[in-house]
Amino acid sequence: MFCDETLDAVEAIAAGEVTPEGRIAQHLQSCRHCAAALESARRLETMLQARPVPRPPQQFTNRTMARIRRARWRNDQFVDVAFNLAVTLVTLGVIATVWLLVDRSGVTAVSSDLLTLIEGGAVTLARRIAPAISLYVAAAALVLSALTIWWWAERSSPT
Repeated sequence: MFCDETLDAVEAIAAGEVTPEGRIAQHLQSCRHCAAALESARRLETMLQARPVPRPPQQFTNRTMARIRRARWRNDQFVDVAFNLAVTLVTLGVIATVWLLVDRSGVTAVSSDLLTLIEGGAVTLARRIAPAISLYVAAAALVLSALTIWWWAERSSPT
């Protein structure tokens, strides 16, 4: 089982990220198999270090960022649609619940009586106001003309 632990650390040791200490160092000295694996990993690391690093193609960063933005935008669109659908369904549920409560409670019958009462009051009010309607129109015209003269005087006066 100690070979498994050592072999797990071989790549990090070959890359120079970890130095073999304690039990791992002793095991590498005593186990030919693990020492050979470490030597092979070091040769591979040396070959990789000697190899030239390829340059990325032109516009690589711009194209990659554009793809990321498009993917993020698509994801945001799906989230927006799901959120709007959820809000719509909740709103429809609330409206349906209120309608059922109003219908079952008998408020609709009371509301039609209330509407009849308001309509009758409006008719009575209209009959009382009808004779004085010309007076109200003349008063509104007088106020409007006074405001117009005031606006004209303020606009044309030098400040």
